[in-house]
Amino acid sequence: MHTSGNKVAIVGAGAVGATLAYAGLMRGFARTVALYDINAAKVDAEVLDLAQGVQFMPQADVIGSDHVDVCADADVVVITAGAKQQPGQSRLDLAGATIGLMDRIVPPLLEVAPDAVYILVTNPVDVVTFAAIKKSGTAPSHMFGSGTVLDSSRLRYRVAQETGVAIANVHAYIAGEHGDSEVALWSSATIGGLPLTSFKGADGTVIMTPEKCEQIQREVKDSAYRIIEGKGATNYAIGIAGARIVEAVLQDQNRVLPVSTLIDVPGVGEVCMSMPAVIGRTGVLHRVDLPLSEDERRALEGSARSIREAAETFGAI
Repeated sequence: MHTSGNKVAIVGAGAVGATLAYAGLMRGFARTVALYDINAAKVDAEVLDLAQGVQFMPQADVIGSDHVDVCADADVVVITAGAKQQPGQSRLDLAGATIGLMDRIVPPLLEVAPDAVYILVTNPVDVVTFAAIKKSGTAPSHMFGSGTVLDSSRLRYRVAQETGVAIANVHAYIAGEHGDSEVALWSSATIGGLPLTSFKGADGTVIMTPEKCEQIQREVKDSAYRIIEGKGATNYAIGIAGARIVEAVLQDQNRVLPVSTLIDVPGVGEVCMSMPAVIGRTGVLHRVDLPLSEDERRALEGSARSIREAAETFGAI
């Protein structure tokens, strides 16, 4: 993969922002990577550490500052800044503080990078993305959240483990909230084109039984809590996932990813939640309407209602 002439600005030089920058530089996703953080010493240190390794990566310029101007004329702006999730906290517990932060940082970013595609990678991503779109007036196609891209990767990883096939041959999505009400779309999941719930092992028995599916969905939902309890933050997988979304935009890949987009859910109203969507150079091109079972449809409505209630609680609506 070759570097392009594009510029990516990453807002927040914490664990997620720095890891996303590292992952993107290793993959060569842009010619210029700019880090922006209010902590000048932190951002300077991260830029120096990354830049000193560029010899071993696709060529790129790494710059950084505690001033928003470093993001000027970016093609993509990734916002990772937000309140840190503590052990025992749900993502929704972070909503108030992070929405307040978005109120302060998004308007200046839009002034210096008005034509950028904005990707929010900060929790609770659905509520924060909704608030950012509504308060900034940005077109929903140009501003969206990382959503359940990471959750879907976690799901595919566990299914691959159980079935003994390559992750690339597992096609399955988590949809709805990036959080406790997320929904695994088992009815459309496949392995090598075969419905996942029909896939058999070498002994001829079905591997993904309803009990196994329920166990894996629970493990996926609880993954972040387990990681945060053990090491204090999630950063590697979300950093790589974020870099992958950026690539889909900059390289105009028209890739299907379950990002958090503005949706009008019947009986609930407008929310940002994850469903598979086609992502290209201008952001969200259109959603992909997967067939849903009645149980999945009801669960997604419940997930949308949970997000909507949180958005109302924290003044996003």
